Amino acid sequence: MRTDVVVVGLGAFGSAALWRLAARGVNVVGIERQAIGHPLGSSHGTTRLFRVACMEHPGLTAIARKSLELWTELGERTGETYVRQTGSLNVGAPDSRPVSGALRAATEAGAPTTDLSHHELKARYPQYGGLAAGDVAVLDPGAGICFAEPIVRAHVTEARRLGAEVYEHTMVTEIEQRADEVIVRTPTAEFHADQVIVCAGAWLGSLYPELPLTPRRTPMFWFAPKDPDSEAFRLANFPSFIWELADGRGLWGHGSDDGFGVKVGLEGDTSHVTGFAADDLDRSIRPIEDIAELAAAVAHAFPGLDPAPVQVIPCMVTDSPDGQFLAGRYGDRVVVAGGDSGHGFKHCGGLGELLAQIAMKETPYTDASFIDPHRFGPSVP
Repeated sequence: MRTDVVVVGLGAFGSAALWRLAARGVNVVGIERQAIGHPLGSSHGTTRLFRVACMEHPGLTAIARKSLELWTELGERTGETYVRQTGSLNVGAPDSRPVSGALRAATEAGAPTTDLSHHELKARYPQYGGLAAGDVAVLDPGAGICFAEPIVRAHVTEARRLGAEVYEHTMVTEIEQRADEVIVRTPTAEFHADQVIVCAGAWLGSLYPELPLTPRRTPMFWFAPKDPDSEAFRLANFPSFIWELADGRGLWGHGSDDGFGVKVGLEGDTSHVTGFAADDLDRSIRPIEDIAELAAAVAHAFPGLDPAPVQVIPCMVTDSPDGQFLAGRYGDRVVVAGGDSGHGFKHCGGLGELLAQIAMKETPYTDASFIDPHRFGPSVP
């Protein structure tokens, strides 16, 4: 088959790139190894945090805003809501990464935030029971949550409506870049294109092993209040948060709403497994290794929550050495995106637009040099 662009992998990044290419009228083919919106990679789990003042890098704010713009327009067409802007708290010591990083990003990107002193934080959010004496917060009012599987499916549905061809349950075995074309091979067909965008998630390193990407096993957890009638941990009262604890570990999550519980995760715990091949992910849940450390942290941080999770599902993220994802040109006819280091989903709509612009050699809407894959070494010839 001959086409203009092939997108390999239709999770968060790839589905968005497919949509944004189709919106341009580009002849584009999307290939996904599993079903659309599947739970076997890194783009599932009901919800993801959505932030505007992004502590990881000020340049991410423009990408988050573009995601919000595109998802709002898509939602107006489909009648669905893809982002709930309930605000988000960055909690910790004044010099902690969540607090100082959010303030830096907000200042450089012109994003409004509200500072909360220790006493204001305790008074406004009494759910926080394990605060250190010096903990403060930065409220990002434009933040909230976004909905994982509905977003991926909406991207692909809209791309199909606009003319994209999609092949589910199809594994890519080889990508060959030639001087005049790129060939994407599967067990049953070859796709010849001018450009390929590779968004294979934890499998990206299998296709390009020289990229410094490390899959990390990261189960997701949901909790319930000890008092089943309590409204304290509903999303409206307990917005999304990132909290650096006094020992350096990080808690993140958000409140419950109809259809999902209180989601809490622990960064820096010892149960995460790294360095495995994506196909070898341990999808079982280990009660002691996976749950004990997080449960103890939840019991200390949020005394009103039952520390025994009500739901646990396996997931994985893929880390890069500097914690920023990789997105950009990686050869004359190859564009890659991956290594989201656990904070990529909120940016996937805007990143899909960037990937489409890069593939079509348009001028990007924002500077993306800080996520350029070349920063770790030479590109594929």
